[in-house]
Amino acid sequence: MYSVAILAGGLATRLGEVTKKLPKSLLEISGKPFIFHQLDILKSQGVKNVVLCVGHLGEMIESAVGDGRNFNLSIKYSYDGDKQLGTGGSISKALHLLDPNFFVLYGDSLLPINFEKVQKAYDAKKLGLMTIIKNDNAWDLSNVLYLDGKLIEYNKRNPKPNMKYIDYGLSILNKSAFNYFINEQIFDLSDLFALLSSRSELSAFEVYERFYEIGSQKGIQETEDYLNNFKLG
Repeated sequence: MYSVAILAGGLATRLGEVTKKLPKSLLEISGKPFIFHQLDILKSQGVKNVVLCVGHLGEMIESAVGDGRNFNLSIKYSYDGDKQLGTGGSISKALHLLDPNFFVLYGDSLLPINFEKVQKAYDAKKLGLMTIIKNDNAWDLSNVLYLDGKLIEYNKRNPKPNMKYIDYGLSILNKSAFNYFINEQIFDLSDLFALLSSRSELSAFEVYERFYEIGSQKGIQETEDYLNNFKLG
């Protein structure tokens, strides 16, 4: 199984005061820090190596998670440093710790998805794969044009009316994709995905079960409900 980069360096401004002193990854959700749920899921999926890309209060995350032995994982850390590098810049800085092909997962997302199926679907002739779900602007503005099983365009900055899908939150990237931004230290991952889609170097894997996230109070409640029901089930 490919290694997994988790983007856990955001400021989480939508959550207000609570995340000024506690990183979003450590918010208690259904009885334990959110990132513990993520790591438990990764282990259950067969993942062995994880790289946490951290920034804001990253030392607290490293102190809580450690080297991964408590999760039967190998966990390494990549710090943004004195300034935030953006999601793309954070991954770029961590490339030396990752496999040639690797998963990218957002630090506030909980995804009911089979990683092995996604990895098997990845066409190594392309530089990336994005999981997508039909959204119709339900959770956020749809940003993917997907027709006849093919990703035609991804555009988060300027979504178009005919876009019905949204990025689900799990992707695969080849390290060489970052050569397009080799002279950029600070950039957003969405700009890399947009460039790859414009060059027909980004494929898609359609998902049918919704994602969960803790980026808002509503999202936190929905995620807790899902986890509590999951435990009961």
